[in-house]
Amino acid sequence: MSCSNEIETFDILIESDDKILNKQSEIKLAITLNGKVTSYDFESYLNKIKIENITKLSESKFGSNIIEVKFIHNDKERNISKSIDIYSGFSPKLFDYKILNIYDHDISSYTQGLEFHNDILYESTGLNGFSSLKKIDLFNGNKILNTKFLDNEFFGEGLTIFDQRIIQLTWKNKVGFIYDLNSMNMIKSFNYNNSVEGWGLANDGEYIYKSDGTEKIWILDPETLQEISYIEIVTNNKKVKNINELEIVDDIIYANTYQFNKDVVLAINKNSGEVLGIINFQDLREKVKDHPDLDVLNGIAYYKKNNSFFMTGKKWNKIFEVEIIKN
Repeated sequence: MSCSNEIETFDILIESDDKILNKQSEIKLAITLNGKVTSYDFESYLNKIKIENITKLSESKFGSNIIEVKFIHNDKERNISKSIDIYSGFSPKLFDYKILNIYDHDISSYTQGLEFHNDILYESTGLNGFSSLKKIDLFNGNKILNTKFLDNEFFGEGLTIFDQRIIQLTWKNKVGFIYDLNSMNMIKSFNYNNSVEGWGLANDGEYIYKSDGTEKIWILDPETLQEISYIEIVTNNKKVKNINELEIVDDIIYANTYQFNKDVVLAINKNSGEVLGIINFQDLREKVKDHPDLDVLNGIAYYKKNNSFFMTGKKWNKIFEVEIIKN
């Protein structure tokens, strides 16, 4: 307390010429006491790494970053911090697409995950009491080769195939399942740790990537399935939430976003979280059978042989093979 009994409130003042911060922005830091700039000497840190009090944000990450300052006040070391958001320096590009082929799809499937392995399509479906894991020979009669149903308490979500295992998420139970690829018998389950829910799943051959309905995509250890780190998904002016079904090709994550009546896929830099492009698939929904339970686009599987993507939606009666055109 000061002599006037006023509560001492310290804060970090962050000044920049840019209203929306990006990696090219420069910031100037100061300490305020009860709203007034002080003359304290202080050390500054960005995500635990020491920086100058006037610094460019080139070493920041996209999304949330922590600014921390340390100083001496009344012979005691003080430490205060503040979170800042860093966005992309450019607007996402608008990509286009071309339909290559159209296949039939089970109209009752509430599709949550889609992935190819050796020309066989694997699908995870949702809804309590109807959630399943399917193995489909799409190119030879569109036959369902195997189906495993989840217990009624589980709402199935995304899937991916890694090291002869099928990994499947559930929505709010904070548990996922691991199956043998060939028999589709369950091997074991695993629990979520830091991620809020289970939404989409993909892998790049080294790590597993998991969305949880927030702006984060989590990077998982492929053996333990525990969260190692995460990226935050950003454009030039916002964080993108409701990241859903995922597919990874090279260094790009292709992601459905769960937005009412918007059938959109984002192309995201896998290493940074920066949205590079947007593909509007709204026209696809107009080509499927209209019915009361028809829902959004959700299901994207890369087919390496054709360098194409297979797209469907929740209770759609068609699967579309498309080429994504990066303008």
